[in-house]
Amino acid sequence: MLIGKLLAVDWGDKRIGLAISDELGMLASPAGVILRRIGKRPPIAELMRRADDAQAQGYIFGLPLAPSGNETDRSKEVRDVAQKLSERQSLPVRLVDERFTTSAALRSIKEQGGSTRGRKDDVDAFAAAVLLEGYLRAAQQGVQLGEAVVAAHV
Repeated sequence: MLIGKLLAVDWGDKRIGLAISDELGMLASPAGVILRRIGKRPPIAELMRRADDAQAQGYIFGLPLAPSGNETDRSKEVRDVAQKLSERQSLPVRLVDERFTTSAALRSIKEQGGSTRGRKDDVDAFAAAVLLEGYLRAAQQGVQLGEAVVAAHV
């Protein structure tokens, strides 16, 4: 089970939402976004820099499965990026089902009286926080969510 500060990653086409947990693994806070450029390589080095800056001890990647639970093109992309990340550094990486995190983030923002108009960055970072909160809650109850990404050694 991953413990300590964790960096959650909500992978998107244009933005990658980030969230960070506290050292005790009890709270998750939005931590901004990384903007993606279409046609460019995934920003793995930037993910590593953000994790280093936050003193993270592991990554939680949202795995975007279809509502049925099946793999999608995006989930395959996330698996590939998580694999490359695990091969470039030593922090543990886990993939956790992220179905409905964005809708939960939108609902929560609206329930707090906020508008989501023009706040796509906030929504993406908040979705990463929703993902991380779910992981942390399960861990507090002794449940290990998701699957570990193991670096393939060549």
